Amino acid sequence: MQFDEAENLCKKTLEIHRIHSPPASLEEAADRRLMALICEAKGDYESALEHLVLSSMVMIANGQENEVAAIDVSIGNIYMSLSRFDEAVFSYQKALTVFKSSKGDNHPSVASVFVRLSDLYYKIGKLRESRSYCENALRIYAKPVPGTTAEEIASGMTEISAIYESFNEPEEALKLLQKAMKLLEDKPGQQSTIAGIEARMGVMFYMIGRYDDARSSFESAVAKLRASGERKSAFFGVLLNQMGLACVQLFKIDEAAEFFEEAREILEQECEPCHQDTIGVYSNLAATYDAMGRVEDAIEILEYVLKLRKEALKAPMRGHGRTQDSKTREKCPHTAKGETMTTAPQGTTGQTGTIADTGECRAPPGQNRAGQGRAGQSSNKRP
Repeated sequence: MQFDEAENLCKKTLEIHRIHSPPASLEEAADRRLMALICEAKGDYESALEHLVLSSMVMIANGQENEVAAIDVSIGNIYMSLSRFDEAVFSYQKALTVFKSSKGDNHPSVASVFVRLSDLYYKIGKLRESRSYCENALRIYAKPVPGTTAEEIASGMTEISAIYESFNEPEEALKLLQKAMKLLEDKPGQQSTIAGIEARMGVMFYMIGRYDDARSSFESAVAKLRASGERKSAFFGVLLNQMGLACVQLFKIDEAAEFFEEAREILEQECEPCHQDTIGVYSNLAATYDAMGRVEDAIEILEYVLKLRKEALKAPMRGHGRTQDSKTREKCPHTAKGETMTTAPQGTTGQTGTIADTGECRAPPGQNRAGQGRAGQSSNKRP
């Protein structure tokens, strides 16, 4: 994701509007919404909010009521990211009023605002209100108005499934994901989205101990991403790691090692070695090598991880007056301010689990670890 370059290009576009476009042009408003999206992705929520407010003012001046409501939803999202929950509720309710009056009570736009309100109320601990908004949204998706696309319904169900997962109701979440996948399976150009849903299902199967189902879901998602040419993305690396974890639980240690090795190669390129996801894969691979009897390789990887962590701790002290955050950002740009990876398709976890979270990686019963020898050992000595 080249957000810095995108931001610079968008700034140039806005400067062109300032010089050549008439005041309050719809084109400038659209570009400000794009700039807000870029700023939000970079975590610069205050700047995103500023661009959205300016865009909203233009839309109001041009009588674009529905566009104003859509921007209010985006403003509510920013307020929620800033933990300004009362202001977020106000923005969502404004949008809800407009959508209901202009599109009807059963329009998917209304359902999408219900989903946002459900998420918000869950975050502030009002679980009854959160569940109520979930149910209201599902009623709309169950009987969609004419013109509603399968993609809109599937997207909404995927978001609601995440909330049910937060309620610790994985079975209900899985049902929604299965419905979403069924809606998309015959739609062209949706393979990556389906892969994301399958990956999410794999994570939930894993959480409830259905490791065979988890592995099958991960395997299907991996196959789709390979076929669509997305085999070098950070999300693909995370997915391979999750598949490796499922293989560990099924005592398929050799397969797990292969997936961890491929995940390591991808994440080193996409996220850099010091990223938390890459370090998670290093740890998993070390534990797997240990279970295979490749103790020296396991030690070498763990020593490398230790070196990375020491360098990250020492980096701020070499800044000569620069702030700790700026130096850490330079050393590990993907982990500054505790950021997590955001490359996963919608509804998909971007976190990387480790064997430490799920139990020690052990060889199958009756299998001699030392008997594994060093078969298949890579000639590359760097972890």
